[in-house]
Amino acid sequence: MRTLKAAVIGAGSTYTPELIEGFIDRKDSLNFESFYLMDINEEKLTTVGGLAQRMLTSKGFTGKIILTRDLDEAIDGSDYIFAQIRVGGLAARIRDEKIPLKHGLLGQETTGAGGFMNALRTVPVMLDIARRIEKLAPQSWLINFSNPSGIVAEALLNHTSIKMIGLCNCFINMSAEIAKTLGTDKFDYDYIGLNHLSWITSVTVNGENMLSQLGKKGSGRFKNIPEVDYDERLLEAIPAIPSSYLSHYYLRDTQFNKALHAEKTRGEVCVEIEQALIDKYKNPDLKDKPKELEERGGALYSTAAVSVVDAMENDKNEYHVVNVKNNGAVPFMDKDDVLELKCTVNRKGAEPVQFPNPDNPFIKGLMQAVKAYEKLTVRAVVNQSRADALAALMIHPLIGDYHKAQAVLDEMIEANKDFLPKGLLI
Repeated sequence: MRTLKAAVIGAGSTYTPELIEGFIDRKDSLNFESFYLMDINEEKLTTVGGLAQRMLTSKGFTGKIILTRDLDEAIDGSDYIFAQIRVGGLAARIRDEKIPLKHGLLGQETTGAGGFMNALRTVPVMLDIARRIEKLAPQSWLINFSNPSGIVAEALLNHTSIKMIGLCNCFINMSAEIAKTLGTDKFDYDYIGLNHLSWITSVTVNGENMLSQLGKKGSGRFKNIPEVDYDERLLEAIPAIPSSYLSHYYLRDTQFNKALHAEKTRGEVCVEIEQALIDKYKNPDLKDKPKELEERGGALYSTAAVSVVDAMENDKNEYHVVNVKNNGAVPFMDKDDVLELKCTVNRKGAEPVQFPNPDNPFIKGLMQAVKAYEKLTVRAVVNQSRADALAALMIHPLIGDYHKAQAVLDEMIEANKDFLPKGLLI
């Protein structure tokens, strides 16, 4: 095996031990010789990076573990770069959740007006990171978890030359629930959608489609989504297993009211969880990922990340669900649209599998509408255009109304002015 350099950008995240555990579990198939852990927050980098060092060394790792605040140092010569940034931190996320509610709109980290504001902050930073990768590590693969993951991938794959894959733990959690229900993980599937807007359209075991037997099972449960049930009539109207994130569209009033009347936003809950985790990470005797990290909401994402890298590095030709360019796999979407699809992953990267049944109007309409919003959001950043930003909100299925869109845009841009390109402030 060749020796590898990994860079983790945003390594001060409390998720980092989850990723490190994934590297440790795959040490026999991925020969990482050095880990460069980079973050702009020195205190969090020292604390989280310290635990990462202890985890690796306790399992016999003898290579380099470098903690750095220098982005170029981390990127330079890397083989795989993992990005998990949160521009503005949890304070910005909480604003994303609260401000839309004042305008009668859902506030959420990746969906609707909140996800839109997250994109306006995050995409410019990710484009800067990509430009540095183009110069310092053009041969590397960027594996991105930074939310909103689908919009970030839309921007980077269409506006830079880097090799990248957008990742999410959504399908991993859905498939784990299906395996638990069926009593086997030996099943095939068809999957289609955008990041946080996706459906499983078939689940087959020994050639038999088990979709009707699964019923409500398989949508996945996520810490950051208030739990709701899809009833039988809803599922009859959409003959597929929808991800939990689709509840924001199918049950928008329910989810809006849950958010409006919640004692705390998910971001405020995460602040408490993160502080407890940071306190735990400071313990010099801690050398393993603590179980409490599961409460943070990123369950199994290291499984998704490291298994994709393993499939690429070792040319495995495995199926994985990732965010990539469509390239004709879904005929009703544009070739360059970034979709979340079942892909064959090998040394060349991820190639989407042709979707077998494109005649799904309940999928087609929503995907096209949300993709149009995503592309306008990217255009708003690239062109620093407030008009494009407003247009994006007006066509989003969860917003639509001009007066609401204009009001929430004005307030959210003012609240986030320290993190935005100057053109968007005009």
